[in-house]
Amino acid sequence: MQNENAKKLVEISNLDLTFNAGKSNATKAIDNISFDIYEGETFGLVGESGSGKTTIGRTILKLYDQDSGTIKFDGEDLGKLKKKDLQSFRKKAQMIFQDPQASLNGRLRVENIIGEGLDQVGFTKKHDERAAKVLELLKMVGLNKDHASRYPHEFSGGQKQRIGIARALAVQPKFIIADEPISALDVSVQAQVVNLLADLQKKNNLTYLFIAHDLAMVKYISDRIGVMHWGKLVELGTADEVYNHPLHPYTKSLLSAVPEPDPISEKKRVIKPYDASFEQDGQDRQMVEVEPGHFVLATPAEAEKYKAEQK
Repeated sequence: MQNENAKKLVEISNLDLTFNAGKSNATKAIDNISFDIYEGETFGLVGESGSGKTTIGRTILKLYDQDSGTIKFDGEDLGKLKKKDLQSFRKKAQMIFQDPQASLNGRLRVENIIGEGLDQVGFTKKHDERAAKVLELLKMVGLNKDHASRYPHEFSGGQKQRIGIARALAVQPKFIIADEPISALDVSVQAQVVNLLADLQKKNNLTYLFIAHDLAMVKYISDRIGVMHWGKLVELGTADEVYNHPLHPYTKSLLSAVPEPDPISEKKRVIKPYDASFEQDGQDRQMVEVEPGHFVLATPAEAEKYKAEQK
């Protein structure tokens, strides 16, 4: 959890991005999004498929160019970076991908998948140094030296994701975007990978943007959570506040869909349908701080209603 004196590592202000702008199939992927990520914290971003979560992650890494708004990393405006400076930025910011199978080059041995990053940034000049660093990274993610000479198809899904994590760590980043890193894994393996990420964060002083649609898992790993719907950020607060005292109807609907581990409670669980029609009524909605650190997208009247509900 960040404190009042914590440093802002990522600052996103009024971010907009439309795919196929000006065409009949134009899609507003990011709609006036603003939030900060503090150094050392895990910021969770949740929402249904198509809500814009992954697009935000890719835009931060400059894989997409925003239409308007600013992204600052460590105080530097990424929109003003020259091409030669991008490589330096990408040493500091890495991504762990959703599908570990698709994100690994099946033609390369693991030692070269991880070693490529080391080569590009020039961390190791000699073959022995490179090999030793690869083994160190494998050990860091719970794999052993025998795995270095194997190919991706020889591993389970959880092991492949560990390789992806080791590859991201190879360049010693400060910031990692984990884009649904557990959604393609068996349930039994998901907790192992999340615990690994939490452990690596402590050991390496990492900052995470953790993207997922599973609100229960996001609550477990995150300090703060942002909830997205239709390209908009509809709620933002601490993990405990968003999970235990949700404000926005969409957040309440998402939470009602989280299965209960207790069979008796699960039988009683009622899923709350979400009626999104009010979002299209033409009224201007802004992020309003209903409680300290807890924001919701609302009109002034709606904000007062949410405040009354919390009393």
